[in-house]
Order: sequence, then C-alpha cells, then structure tokens
Amino acid sequence: MKWAGVVLLCLLALQLSAQKKKKDAPNSLGSDSPSRVYAPKAPKKQKSSKTTYDARDKYFDRMEENAKKRRKNESNADNPQYTKFQYFGHKKPPKKRPPEKMKYCKICGIRH
Repeated sequence: MKWAGVVLLCLLALQLSAQKKKKDAPNSLGSDSPSRVYAPKAPKKQKSSKTTYDARDKYFDRMEENAKKRRKNESNADNPQYTKFQYFGHKKPPKKRPPEKMKYCKICGIRH
C-alpha cells in the first residue's frame, strides 16, 4: 500500500511538471515576442536659436481674412435678397400665382 502511494505521488508530480512545461511553451494565442507598432514615426523637432514670429504673422493673416469676410457680408446685406421680406430666402422674389395654382416651396416651406 505504501509503494502504491509513492508511485501515485510520483505520477502526479510528473504530470504537473508536464503541464507547467506546456504552459510555458509559446503558442499562437499569446506569443512572448513584443508586438510591433506599424505606425509612422513622429518627426523630430528641430531646435533653433533664432526667435521666430510665425505665430504672430499667422495671427495677423487670420485677422485680415476675417475682416475681409465681414466687409463682404456687410456689402451682401444691402442686397434685396436679405433686406426685403418678400424674398424670404430666395434669390429672386417668388411668382404670385392664383390660389388654385399655388405650389409648395421647398426653400421656405410656404405656398406661392
């Protein structure tokens, strides 16, 4: 009986060591090699000792563009398309039709 217990313990120890070896072996699910990133590398920043005024120049350029847009919008506001209520989103005033021939307008949602 004692020998059977010793043999049984030896078999269990061999089986456990075999399972540990199987766990340590690489497989397709979890490889031990580090994963490689295939993204473009970030460019290195160059340090310059000179002072640059690029940000200030870009700011002034943006301000000039915004001023031009405002002036253009103000000049467009004088057009009758924006000042007269009968245009109501149309470039030209819609036609006046008799009530039985009026059509639904897709632009303003009113029958003209």
